[in-house]
Amino acid sequence: MKLFGSYLKYRAKIIITCLVVIGIFASSYFLFDMPAIAVLYPLLLTVCSGLIAAGFDYAFFIKRHNRIKENLEELPNPKNLIEEDYQQIIKLMREEAQRAEQKASGEYTDMVEYYTVWAHQIKTPIAAMRLNLQSEDTESARKLMGDLNRIEAYVEMVLTFLRLGSNNTDYLIKEYELDEIIRPAVRKFSREFILKKLKLEYEPTGFKMITDSKWLSFIIEQVISNAVKYTSEGSVRIYMSKPGILCIEDTGIGISEEDLPRIFENGYTGFNGREDKRASGIGLYLCKRISDNLGHKIYAESVQGKGTKIFLDLNADKIGIE
Repeated sequence: MKLFGSYLKYRAKIIITCLVVIGIFASSYFLFDMPAIAVLYPLLLTVCSGLIAAGFDYAFFIKRHNRIKENLEELPNPKNLIEEDYQQIIKLMREEAQRAEQKASGEYTDMVEYYTVWAHQIKTPIAAMRLNLQSEDTESARKLMGDLNRIEAYVEMVLTFLRLGSNNTDYLIKEYELDEIIRPAVRKFSREFILKKLKLEYEPTGFKMITDSKWLSFIIEQVISNAVKYTSEGSVRIYMSKPGILCIEDTGIGISEEDLPRIFENGYTGFNGREDKRASGIGLYLCKRISDNLGHKIYAESVQGKGTKIFLDLNADKIGIE
């Protein structure tokens, strides 16, 4: 119906002209008192001929519309000077869009290269500071180590964000022991657990799955980092809630009911982000993107003031072994 309405608008002038001509001829016959058969017969022939011509024209209109819709890159041959002018305008706009796209692509490549180099360079002083702090076991050293972990996490976020936008992301998919990925992530935050006097409840999973260890490590570290950051007292528990579903549970401030459906959106921080100005709203977004790429699923359950559970479903069924 929409297509037919478009056709009527497209041919509106011709249709109105035909109706006016038919009206003029009909009026002329009646004005001269000619027999009705002399009026109706040619009028009927004219209307039938017009409808047949309109049918063929409408079919041609649909055919041309479908051809353009199916192949937007190649426009049909222009039928008149106006169509030729429109196609020239489209051609100029396409060329301008291509130039703009090439320019934006070049600028984006330069930006990615700059931040990649910056992120790798800044890792050197971070590693040096870590070595210096590892020789001390004081409360001040633990606080500094916690701040250093956060700095390193933010640098990893930058690199992860850049890599995810690249076409040559370095996935290495094979079978891994889940515990071999969890343990280094837990050790990374050991001093923060001690500093905040949080209890860690880690139940070895004994689970094997198909994934990429580096990218899955980023997800687990990010979730543990959030759990430690938003838990002032109590515990963080890491366990398998069901076969193949890893759960990282904390007793922290939790997430409000209205924020929960949006925590995996880019830049969304919600109420917790307004309370904690350090929140960027990008960590869980990256976790969601990586999970989707790996064929995993990530989702959350939370009650504000009572803690949060982040579930990672590792039962991938679409991923292959490289």
